[in-house]
Amino acid sequence: MAPVNYFFQNPVADQLRAEGRIEDRIEMILRILELRGIEVSDSTRLRVQTCSDLEQLKTWSERAVHVTDPADLFAP
Repeated sequence: MAPVNYFFQNPVADQLRAEGRIEDRIEMILRILELRGIEVSDSTRLRVQTCSDLEQLKTWSERAVHVTDPADLFAP
C-alpha cells in the first residue's frame, strides 16, 4: 500500500511556509552572532529583520559563522 501524501500546493500555504523560513533564518543569523559574543547594532539588526529575500538571508547566515564584525555580513 502506497503512503498517503497530505502535502498540497496552495499559494497561501506556500507563502506562509516561505514567511516561516524567512523568520527562522532571521532568528538564526541574530542568534549565531549573539552566541559568538558579537554585539549587533540597531541598524544591523533592522537590516537583517527587514530582509525578505531568502537567498540573501542564507548568505548572511553562512557569513554569521565567520565574521568578527556584523557589518561584514553585508560585504559584496
